[in-house]
Amino acid sequence: MSFDPSDNTNLSRRNALKLGLAAGVGLTVFGMNARIVMADEGQVLKVAHPAFDQDWSPLRGGGRTFRWNSIWWAAPMYFDSQGNIKPYVFTSWESADNTVWTFKIDPKAVFSDGSKITAADVKGSWEVASMPNTKSQRADQVLSKVKGYAEIAAGSGKELTGVATPDEGTVVVTLAAADPIFFMRLANHIAPITKASQSRGSDGEEIIDWYKPDSKPVFSGPFKLTSIDIDAGKLTFEPNENFFGPKPKLARIEVTSIEDNVTATSLIKSGEFNAHTELVTSTIIQDLGPEFSAGPLIPTSQHFWFNISRAPMDDPKVRQALIMAVDRDGLFKASYPDGPHKKADQILNSVPGAENSGFEPFPYDPAAAKKLLAESSYGGPERLPKIMFVGVSAPAIQAAAQFIAEQWRQNLGITAVDMKPQQDAYAGPDQNSVQIFRDDVGTRVPDAVSYLAGCIASTSSNAQNKLGGYKNDKVDSALAEATTKAADDPQRIALAQQAQKAFRDDWAFIPWYSQAMSRWATKEVKGLDKNLDWQIVEPWNISIG
Repeated sequence: MSFDPSDNTNLSRRNALKLGLAAGVGLTVFGMNARIVMADEGQVLKVAHPAFDQDWSPLRGGGRTFRWNSIWWAAPMYFDSQGNIKPYVFTSWESADNTVWTFKIDPKAVFSDGSKITAADVKGSWEVASMPNTKSQRADQVLSKVKGYAEIAAGSGKELTGVATPDEGTVVVTLAAADPIFFMRLANHIAPITKASQSRGSDGEEIIDWYKPDSKPVFSGPFKLTSIDIDAGKLTFEPNENFFGPKPKLARIEVTSIEDNVTATSLIKSGEFNAHTELVTSTIIQDLGPEFSAGPLIPTSQHFWFNISRAPMDDPKVRQALIMAVDRDGLFKASYPDGPHKKADQILNSVPGAENSGFEPFPYDPAAAKKLLAESSYGGPERLPKIMFVGVSAPAIQAAAQFIAEQWRQNLGITAVDMKPQQDAYAGPDQNSVQIFRDDVGTRVPDAVSYLAGCIASTSSNAQNKLGGYKNDKVDSALAEATTKAADDPQRIALAQQAQKAFRDDWAFIPWYSQAMSRWATKEVKGLDKNLDWQIVEPWNISIG
């Protein structure tokens, strides 16, 4: 941030807040006998948030604010940190044909005003999350197979015709096609359960700012939002005294926006804060200790994807050379030398079928890589166009991308490489301006087929926008057949493994790491375990000390 003291227009509340924080941290960092000490207020979770987000609606299905959805909103079910499904608002689920599913609502489930959570609330919450104007990033991952969703998404409908409410405690869902794992898709906080009459207007659209305290909303989760100051970047949550689950242990949760990672790290070290929404630095272990970022590996991985429609990635020998010229052990050490993540050799991780998948790791062989580049249609490094990376933003990502570029310089003689932090600006029709996208892929359910369908199937956004329109009939047919198999059918896993091996033969990505779902909290914070969906598993169990 630049600041001109002569320019009064720059002195907003937000800038004043940033300057005040910076001054406080400066005293700590430069050792002027000043130390920020957390007031002894008992059970208070003090969270540093990395941006001044303007929109905290729980219906967006993604983004930074999404990470805290589960503290104030209940979900139908949830996965624990080991991937086991647990009841929540829904206590049971069953289907005879994987097309019609029946769910029962916990009769004890109520909102913060004591009113019952009904089947109509569930249906209305799903419908408003599905509306295009709501701009949910992931409602389709939960509801796309439900009858009526396609019409809502296309703007021609307002009702999920496949959701019936025979009584206030029963939800019956009819799918457009059989889905053996539909019940798993509901076990998250992507489309949380709200009081539909408050979140959805008579026109079917989301009511603006319905969730803010001034609108007197009611909440379904263990905490309720009691204050929000968007300009100052401050939110406060307090226990929901009518929560139908266990009594929350925390007295309060305070969220404060601090954009600079160095500042946030210093404030956490000093004791002013004890948690962070998402702190990504290469030195996080050294700075804050191993407990801060520890967590289970989740079915999400980060890789460098090749745009195979863009020169020189349109030549398979060039792609193979670029991959084989990179020491991936060194790549991981350059970016996360102390964890918490784990080096990846393939796409799949933390789902049934990831172990012993038959995917042979790409070899590191500089001599063979140099020979392949010479044999390619480009004949060597001199005729290659400049190679651009995008999605190179956080320090750890920068370290990884720079390591790859240096390996190419040393082993292949390639020097024309550029890197940009923006990623979204290069998607769709502008993808041909870049050759490599750094991005994550993963699944919201512990299932290998869902994992791969979201990244290497030709219909996936990753295949279309990052891999340059990638399509492999072997991949598509194996995944299509796999989706018809039951969750516990060994063939479901075998077909997914077959699809991943077929993708390997196209040499279209540099594997990087499998992601740990970090706590991002000091060791004094207990019970802040998260699952595969960035969801705090049991927020009522969070405590301090």
